[in-house]
Amino acid sequence: MILGKVIGTVVSTIKLEAYIGTKVLIVQPVDANGRVSGNSFLSVDAVQAGVGDLVLASREGNTARQLLGTDKDPFHSVILAIVDQVSSGGFHE
Repeated sequence: MILGKVIGTVVSTIKLEAYIGTKVLIVQPVDANGRVSGNSFLSVDAVQAGVGDLVLASREGNTARQLLGTDKDPFHSVILAIVDQVSSGGFHE
């Protein structure tokens, strides 16, 4: 799972049938302190997230397809949760 911040939305008037009724968001991966930690990616929203929300996303196509559609649908990423709080257990080496 990937911790990320929603930084934008994608609007499309013409799309594959599998995407009708879905919302696609731009997710920027971040670390536990909110610092950027990778390249942004597109993800289908399954939890009514919005711009500015901290979310958990999966970039495994099988997970996305199981939650959103069928085995043949072209989903590769899905937003699974809106994060309320991140805390560290204080692990030190």
